[in-house]
Amino acid sequence: MSKPGRLLILSGPSGVGKSTVRDRVMEQSPVPLKLSVSATTRAPREGEQNGVDYHFLTPEAFEELRRQDAFIECKQVYGRNVWYGTLRGEVEEELRRGRWVMLEIDVDGTADVVRQYPDAVTVFILPPSLEELEKRLRGRGTESDEAIERRLARAAYEIEKSKFYKYPIVNDVLEKTVAEFCDIILRTSGESE
Repeated sequence: MSKPGRLLILSGPSGVGKSTVRDRVMEQSPVPLKLSVSATTRAPREGEQNGVDYHFLTPEAFEELRRQDAFIECKQVYGRNVWYGTLRGEVEEELRRGRWVMLEIDVDGTADVVRQYPDAVTVFILPPSLEELEKRLRGRGTESDEAIERRLARAAYEIEKSKFYKYPIVNDVLEKTVAEFCDIILRTSGESE
């Protein structure tokens, strides 16, 4: 029988570079690593594929799964009546196969998951500073000043909650951040034995 897998939780504020870090870590991970595909009630964006980017569900289907306790965590995001969640069955199947499963979730979802999986490896990606984060968000050129202010307020909240993560990493140089993240995976891969 193969060694059981482990949960790896990645969080960080919007604009910190989580997706880039995640993608590089997925390529360079020293252990078999599977990215969890979240479920959502939002409509697919152009180019997104069901089952690849997200499991796109109707609000009714999502609510039925909530009633069945099918999520290890789920939240309504930004008060837009849009739900996101992590499907319990998919995660537990991968863990049984001996794979590590990466969840890219927010700080509130992390608290829910860690209550159920206390040995989860928690990594929080921090910006070098809030000023740098604001510069990155504004540099995208995709959001209004009001939206950026909301994201910065949320970032301050998330950074405050980052003290509950075992491994904070400042994303100042991408290659260094990815190397540090992979080193954390390598060091903790023997802890679950």
